[in-house]
Amino acid sequence: MPFGHPDFGRLAPCQCTEKEFEQEHLARLERYSNLGPLTRLTFDNLLPRGRSSDPQNQERFAHCLEVARHFAQEPKGWLVLSGPGGCGKTHLAAAIANHRLQEGNQAFFMPVPDLLDHLRSTFSPNSDIAYDDLFERVRNTPLLVLDDLGSQSSTPWAEEKLFQILNHRFNAELPTVVTITNLEEVDERLAAKLQDPAIAQQCELEKVQLELFQAVGGLSRQFLADKTFENFDARGMNANEEGRESLQTAWREARQFADAPENWLVLLGMHGCGKTHLAAAIANHQLRAGRPVFFAVVPDLLDHLRSTFSPESTVTYDHDFEGVKTSPLLILDDLGTESSTPWAQEKLYQILNYRYNTRLATVITIAGGFEGIESRLSSRLMDPKLSNVIPILAPDYRSQTRPPENPRPSRQPRRPR
Repeated sequence: MPFGHPDFGRLAPCQCTEKEFEQEHLARLERYSNLGPLTRLTFDNLLPRGRSSDPQNQERFAHCLEVARHFAQEPKGWLVLSGPGGCGKTHLAAAIANHRLQEGNQAFFMPVPDLLDHLRSTFSPNSDIAYDDLFERVRNTPLLVLDDLGSQSSTPWAEEKLFQILNHRFNAELPTVVTITNLEEVDERLAAKLQDPAIAQQCELEKVQLELFQAVGGLSRQFLADKTFENFDARGMNANEEGRESLQTAWREARQFADAPENWLVLLGMHGCGKTHLAAAIANHQLRAGRPVFFAVVPDLLDHLRSTFSPESTVTYDHDFEGVKTSPLLILDDLGTESSTPWAQEKLYQILNYRYNTRLATVITIAGGFEGIESRLSSRLMDPKLSNVIPILAPDYRSQTRPPENPRPSRQPRRPR
């Protein structure tokens, strides 16, 4: 600098040193961001219309990309990115965080299950960070990106920690990006904040395409096609008057449920009394109307879910488990005949508790009564506000001879319960 310049005689970094300072600053931001290998996910290497072949989904993706770019330039409020797995939610969220880092700003990226694991690990004596330090960093970071909300193990502790973090950021209006598959998967308190139009902007990248028919347990469309209401024999095989009346009641209730599936229908009775036929007739009726159905034999379903953990499995556990949980109509055949292990009980509880809370249409057949069903499940299955329990008192069709009386019942209105 010339003599007399304000910076004359002052120590100043040269251009090479300034560049090193900038690179070091960016490296510190990247370490803080927790993006790791996701620093490669940017707006530049995104497919501008996504990966879906559906033109409507392509339009949705292009719109969400534009919204995400604008948010990355000037983060304000919350951005909620939703859609099925593989639609590009994580790439968009990481691109926002990476853009902020390149601009020299802080951003913190964390998959929700990993965040909760890290918070739990801070209680260990060997942890290199205190719980309070990590919790405050997440709560107050200038931009927080939470990936896969709803995929975490749902425990009271986990729900409370997430609520504390998001409630603080909601009240402080701190910029936040959340990716989620389905808003119904999260606690109601969080869902209300994620859907609040005053702070949260919703972006659905793709509509979830439901398969019309899904089944576990060696079932096929042909199996269902052979089981209809028209060929159901409500006379029973050597059934007494009480047994025939119970078959007629079950036929009427199942037929009415099939027309408009709502809440739960629980069919009780011994093996071979006609429960599975009626459940399959409901599924067949819905499929003919073009509505999706998931039909599963419970022991086979649990075996199938276990098999997804194998390295040779062609499907993921999360994909199939979510399909069972969220199907518009789920039919569970032979509940209570599965091996009663803690893992099996927990999976069944998670499925039925979710469907109980969201009041999704469900048909359940049980061999015998509720005696062998875990109390957490039986209390929900017997809840009169949700569940219509129909006992079938007829004997096994397969081991009896047909009585020459009582034709198939005519359709009648549901009797009040």
